[in-house]
This record gives sequence, C-alpha cells and structure tokens, in this order.
Amino acid sequence: MHSIPPCPSVQDEIGPRLPGAIYANTDGCFEVLALITNPTDAAQMLRRTAARWAVIVRDTLRSDGQPFAVGSVWTVSDYLIRPAKQAQLAPAA
Repeated sequence: MHSIPPCPSVQDEIGPRLPGAIYANTDGCFEVLALITNPTDAAQMLRRTAARWAVIVRDTLRSDGQPFAVGSVWTVSDYLIRPAKQAQLAPAA
C-alpha cells in the first residue's frame, strides 16, 4: 500500500519570497512587492478558480517592468539574490 505524501505547506511553496526579496530563475530576476495569502484574493489575482497564495513581483531586468502576480512554487531552479528585509518590530508598550 502506498502512502500519499502530505501537501507542502504554504510557506514551503512560497519559499523566501517575502516583500523586498529579489530572486532569479530562468524567466528573469524579480523583486517581490507583495505576498497575498488570502486564498480568495490570490485566486482572483491569478485568474484561477482556486489558489492558496500569490506573489506580486516586478521584473528588475526590464526598465518598464510592470508588477504582475505569480503562483508558481519555489523550486531548486529559483535562487535568492537578496533576502527580504526583516520587519521592524514595534516597541513594547
């Protein structure tokens, strides 16, 4: 009997693509502008019937690069050029 492997987590699928990160693959070099984790919003942005997340990116190799949504999972062909800046934590009250 074969077991079905668990579905990867959303974080595993997104990888290090957080706002501010720059990554590259065979399609180009992209700056992450936003991460959409609401499935309804993600599906709408990707023009799909269902999606768990979407990443809004801009191609940094094009001077006229316009933001667009991607929903492809992070793979070994993707590589991080610049990690996202860590969010500044608000001081404790």
